[in-house]
Amino acid sequence: MHINKVTFHPESYPVNDIYPFNLQTLHNTLDLVFETNITFFIGENGSGKSTLLKAIARRSGIHIWEEDRGRFGNNPYEEDLFKHIDVSWTCDKKPGAYFSSERYQHLAKIIDEWAISDPRLLDYFGGKSLMSQSHGESFMAFFRSRYKIEGLYFMDEPETALSPRRQIEFVQLLSSQSRDGHAQFIIATHSPILLSCPGATIVSFDHHTLKMIPYENTDYYLIYRDFLLHREQYLTECIEGEPK
Repeated sequence: MHINKVTFHPESYPVNDIYPFNLQTLHNTLDLVFETNITFFIGENGSGKSTLLKAIARRSGIHIWEEDRGRFGNNPYEEDLFKHIDVSWTCDKKPGAYFSSERYQHLAKIIDEWAISDPRLLDYFGGKSLMSQSHGESFMAFFRSRYKIEGLYFMDEPETALSPRRQIEFVQLLSSQSRDGHAQFIIATHSPILLSCPGATIVSFDHHTLKMIPYENTDYYLIYRDFLLHREQYLTECIEGEPK
């Protein structure tokens, strides 16, 4: 692993009633320890998992490319969590990258534009234009090439463009790259398929504090399991419950 702990400093939070500093999990948790090379963040929307993901990336010195949208009308504190946490490294700082599907589309367009001048650039991504492939194919081409490089990698819901079969393929990629020891992954996700990755740690944001839980105790696993076991009953209740 490249980082092994994140320490929170709630005593320095600028406010207590505005997101994300109004989240009790960020007040009640003093340390988040990383025990494996793959850590998943899970929780309901608004629970802070993506916000903490970005904060750790920024605190680790990893740039997150964003369009300048200004701060007028926005929450002035939303991007400030990184100022109030510390990251502990197991060795020297490592480079890395932050992935989200929205930012990836901008990157893919830029790479295609560069490839006009230097077509050999696409060899790094399997020899094909990223924009000419489907989203799922393009994502996987990027993941295969990028995660061979030693580093610390953050991903925000990478499953958005991946079919179930592609998600299984992605789990296999994560498992092999983390097993080699050169890459550490911290991933915010809603996917029960990704969460099944062998040897991964799952951190839930839906409790009083940030809490590590087993895969079989996650809402994602339980909801999908119950739906598949009782699908006919569930669909019947949905149909009967519709207004006539």
